Amino acid sequence: NGHMTDTEYETHMSLWSILAAPLLAGNDIRDMKPAIAAILMNKEVIAVDQDKLGKQGARVSKDGDLEVWSKPLADGGHAVGLFNRGTTTAKVTAKWSDVGVTGSRKVRDLWKHEDLGSKSGEYSAEVPAHGVVMLKIAK
Repeated sequence: NGHMTDTEYETHMSLWSILAAPLLAGNDIRDMKPAIAAILMNKEVIAVDQDKLGKQGARVSKDGDLEVWSKPLADGGHAVGLFNRGTTTAKVTAKWSDVGVTGSRKVRDLWKHEDLGSKSGEYSAEVPAHGVVMLKIAK
C-alpha cells in the first residue's frame, strides 16, 4: 500500500499466487498507477493462484537469500518462483530435480509474458534485489 517498489509488489503477488492465497487489493483502485494495475491484473499470475488443482506451493530450495518455490498445476505443469531476498541482483537456479520434473520442458516467464524455449535439467535467471522471476514449466 505504497511502501514497496514495483519489483517488490511483483514479488509479493508471485508468492501469494504460488501459495494459493486469496488475492485482495488493499489499495484504492480509482487512482492506482498503471504499473500496479498491471501487477494486480496479470492473468497468467492470477491463473497460478486460482489453478483448479488447488494445491499450495512450497519452497523447494534455499541458498542464503535465494529461494526457489514450486507449485504443481492441474495441467501437469508447475509454477516456479525464483526469489531474491537479497540487496543486489543475483543468479537464481531452479533445478528440475528440486521442482519435481524431468527431461526437457517448455518454460514461460509469467511477468514478461514471454516463452523462453525448452530447457533441460534446470533454468537460471538474473533476479533483481527483492525481486522474482515467475515461470510456468510445461508438462
